Amino acid sequence: MVDRSGLLGLSWRQMRYESKSFWRTPIAAFFTIFFPLMFLLLFAALFGDELIEIPGRSPFSVAQFYAPALAAFAAGSATYTNIGVSTAFARDQGILKRFRGAPLPVPAYMIGKISSSVWIAFVASALMLTVGALFYDVSLAPERLPAALITFLLGAGCFAGLGLALGALAPTGEGSPAIANATYLPLAFASEVFIAVGDPPTWLKVIGDVFPLKHFVNAFQDAFNPLTDDLALRPFDWAVMAGWGLFGALIAWRFFAWQPRETGAAKPRRGRRQAAD
Repeated sequence: MVDRSGLLGLSWRQMRYESKSFWRTPIAAFFTIFFPLMFLLLFAALFGDELIEIPGRSPFSVAQFYAPALAAFAAGSATYTNIGVSTAFARDQGILKRFRGAPLPVPAYMIGKISSSVWIAFVASALMLTVGALFYDVSLAPERLPAALITFLLGAGCFAGLGLALGALAPTGEGSPAIANATYLPLAFASEVFIAVGDPPTWLKVIGDVFPLKHFVNAFQDAFNPLTDDLALRPFDWAVMAGWGLFGALIAWRFFAWQPRETGAAKPRRGRRQAAD
């Protein structure tokens, strides 16, 4: 039994450790924080004050469409990609094994890791929305702040759970970035993060509707759209995100490994050494 105050303290220390590790990897920080921001600046320069109309939804200005969409995209990347890749590498490098044998409780490790990624997601989203507010008149009505916060927390939690699943299922740490990009970037296009498709093909619409990123993006956009005349409460989108987050957590719980995995390439080499001996 771990004392709660001790668990919170250890979780806080682990969160700080994970955050420092992230910021000490410049390429990860660039692609998570600044890469989506570049898209916002590019799209705003290309499309200016055009109005984006999507069937069944209120019209958007370019900035009102892209700032929340890219903020959600950055939050998903900060949790899904960051947790998945770092977990797979830590497993292969024996770091998870050392954590498992250390006095640090497993809940503290997990809370610290997830909290760090959610904090990075918050920084990425806040930067995107701040730039949108300062330069492109993106605003959030006070009455929609609760909806925006709920959407962000559920979205970040959803992709944190899926990130743990990615880290658990990735066969190697070296292959985990490719798996993360191959699953997340196509989903972003299917979810209309980069391109608003008024009448998408049926198969593309089904992909977007089934997976959680589009629900995260749509709910977050509605919270920042001044032409929406409600409180931007989106229980269906929230339920989809919660369901996918739970699914990812269950997959991670079932397949998570603390020990480095032996790859097929490693076994023959060990056998040859043993034969030589």
